[in-house]
Amino acid sequence: MSQLPVIVGFGGISPAGRSSFHHGYRRLILDQLDNKSRTETLTALATLMQRAEYRNGQFITKNGQSLDMSGLAQSLESQICADTLIRRIHPDWFDVNQVMLNKAATLNAGTDPLTFRLRNRHLPQNPPSNWQISALSASESEVRINGGCEVIFPDFRESSVQSAGMLPTGFDPGSLYQSRNHPRGLQMSVYAASDALRSVGIDFQTLAAQLSPDQVAVFASNSIGQMDDAGFGGLTKFPALGKRTTSKQMPLGYAQMPADFINAYLLGNVGLTGGALGACATFLYNLKSGVEEIRSGRRKLVMVGGSDAPVTPEIIEGFRAMGALAEDKYLMALDNLSSLSEDDYRRACRPFGNNCGFTMGESSQYLVLMSDDLAIETGAQIFGAVGDVFVHADGHKKSISAPGIGNYFTLGKAASLVESLLGETSLKHHSFVQAHGTSTPQNRVTESHVINETAKAFGIQDWTVSAVKAYVGHSQGCAGGDQIMASLGVWQYGVIPGLTTTPEIADDVHQSNLHFPLSHRVDNPEHMDSVLINAKGFGGNNASAVILSPKATQALLTKRYGQSSMHAWQERNTKVTETAKAYDNEATHGLSKPIYLYDHQVLTGEDLHITDTEIRLPGYVNPVSIAVENPYDDFND
Repeated sequence: MSQLPVIVGFGGISPAGRSSFHHGYRRLILDQLDNKSRTETLTALATLMQRAEYRNGQFITKNGQSLDMSGLAQSLESQICADTLIRRIHPDWFDVNQVMLNKAATLNAGTDPLTFRLRNRHLPQNPPSNWQISALSASESEVRINGGCEVIFPDFRESSVQSAGMLPTGFDPGSLYQSRNHPRGLQMSVYAASDALRSVGIDFQTLAAQLSPDQVAVFASNSIGQMDDAGFGGLTKFPALGKRTTSKQMPLGYAQMPADFINAYLLGNVGLTGGALGACATFLYNLKSGVEEIRSGRRKLVMVGGSDAPVTPEIIEGFRAMGALAEDKYLMALDNLSSLSEDDYRRACRPFGNNCGFTMGESSQYLVLMSDDLAIETGAQIFGAVGDVFVHADGHKKSISAPGIGNYFTLGKAASLVESLLGETSLKHHSFVQAHGTSTPQNRVTESHVINETAKAFGIQDWTVSAVKAYVGHSQGCAGGDQIMASLGVWQYGVIPGLTTTPEIADDVHQSNLHFPLSHRVDNPEHMDSVLINAKGFGGNNASAVILSPKATQALLTKRYGQSSMHAWQERNTKVTETAKAYDNEATHGLSKPIYLYDHQVLTGEDLHITDTEIRLPGYVNPVSIAVENPYDDFND
């Protein structure tokens, strides 16, 4: 009997804020929320962004005001909204007006000293030893050299891409734990995975005590690696800048590090681990690994996630050179503007509309999955389930980055699974698509054709298509996680986020059988049974996942376990839900810290008790069996 992978917790951090308890989703649909939910989410963002601190029953703002939750939300709403989602790149990330280039020059003074003036921003970081530098003012210095030298002068230009989906301004994940110069993507991963773990409402050690250590797995990665200065970015550019390479840049730059950090510093996991890479489909590749392990019965508890922090000048320039990004000049041309306002930057990403390229984003998202029997036994929350994840390559290609045919197979299989699992009516009338929706002219044509042809094949009329990148940008390998987080909230609030940045659907978009809502679609939360998460990645990496609603999941589990077992699950679930909500309240008030267990219960081989059938570990109730059955026993006949 295949186990159903149940979503029992989720969390993360994106340009929309904290993901657990639907806060990030609620930021997308803020104007549709009731007053209580709106106030809670604005408060959660205010404390996350360090705009206020909770002390003695009141929120204290930066200017010393003492406010209750309602007053805080009203006071800071406009600036919170301005400093979240897609916006003009903030100087905390980099100065878009001063992007550094380097130019080599040979200076030779001959027999006489050479004297010249330089603006301080053009001074090399490590000037040659024969330079004498005297400050003339705060902005200019005089340089005197004897003899000759070769030096690399920094030069600066204005970035042609000035919009991105950045984490909320003021949020600093590295300040919340002993980050020890970790790359930004790993700092985000520690925060996001902690958020997901604590959203479960059951302590991990309690769960681990019920399992063998090798019944736990972690699958997480990113698509690019850690490319800021603390990772591969610094490793590759520091020598040319005359800066010292550190011992951490090489190991912490690897793309599998989001999984390694969870194993080493959050869970102490000795079970299965892995990190698949597949460009924009990376999150779904890792989800597929988790689903297969749970369905097989080999694992009972799996964390799936990823973390990408690509809002750097170098990565943005790389994608710009490919012609993939929405440059300012093209955004101005779209709307016939001579300059861009802050509101114009917020509308940079326009899925399925007249657009000019995608908008870079950063995000870290994690799901906690359980086998259905463990979920029932522990009273875990049920936020939905993962039906399956389908992956196909594109076949022969002319350009490695061009789209191909693989996505037709993945989305077709996903639709077929919904039909066979939940029925034809459910697929036709109670499912929707969370599209890849990058906002490139090529994607709007090719992906709309894939979705439209799939709808035709299955007799679906007006299939609703959403695209969360309109709000948070394209976080590369973590994009699938953003799409899932933006969909789970639909079953709590009944609002499918609309393509609100897209003025109108482009003429070349295929839509005979599709519905692209340009405003939020409001419905009964229980109307949708499933969502199909779609990814079309560079290099021919296509994936589509089926996520089932909590109601549909519980209906399937009732068929498997019966009413009495589900009633017992509900009784156990009461305490779990209360514990989880207590964490949400703590995080909303800015009082929670990420889980980070550095140098904690580190084991060596001498700590293990080893026999020919099992290995026992200190701190773990159950052993790991090493009695492996021969999978090729027919060879012994």
